[in-house]
Amino acid sequence: MSRNIAIDGPAGAGKSTIAREAAKQLGFIYVDTGALYRSIGLYALRNGVATDNAAEVEKLLPAIKVELKYLDGVQKVFLNGEDVSEAIRKPECSMAASDVSAIPSVRSFLLELQLKMARENDVIMDGRDIGTVILPNADVKIFLTATPEERANRRFKELVEKGENPDYDKLLDEINQRDYNDSHREVAPLKQADDAILFDTTKLGKEEVVTELLRIIAEKLEGEY
Repeated sequence: MSRNIAIDGPAGAGKSTIAREAAKQLGFIYVDTGALYRSIGLYALRNGVATDNAAEVEKLLPAIKVELKYLDGVQKVFLNGEDVSEAIRKPECSMAASDVSAIPSVRSFLLELQLKMARENDVIMDGRDIGTVILPNADVKIFLTATPEERANRRFKELVEKGENPDYDKLLDEINQRDYNDSHREVAPLKQADDAILFDTTKLGKEEVVTELLRIIAEKLEGEY
């Protein structure tokens, strides 16, 4: 029987980076659900559709095929056959993902893909509603968070390392807006599952977070099996 680990938390908490590394060390498949929503958002932006216009975004869905593929051990995201792994990480795709993730038809469109991967593999899946909606019976549930200021600072450093010239205040505003949008949407809002372990990473470095996450997972799985 496959083992499922659900990691939820707000934008910029480091879920993807940490979950990817933990999955690698555990030999699990990492499923980046945020990348799926970013891909839908990117498609809408490219087609001139307002990402908060549910009716118009829904019309696009039949023409969209999103795939997660592992090439040389690295997860790649494909949108209609195109590798968009880098394109979906642009700031505009972050807000677009927040918009489209609030649309019920989009969530339904991507649900079966996520469930299929969880049924067939040992997975670490991260997102906003994994432990509450997508994998409510996950073996381990973790709510990963950090202060908005710390999350904005991490994003700022990440963009600087890529040679960009980000505005910290704008990044902080975007994170606060995403937090509000994600936690106040009508469908599957961001919230900590009742049986999830709260893990605040504000004062921890990446290696410390990965080490503690693996300890939590090992402790929970040992109790389950």
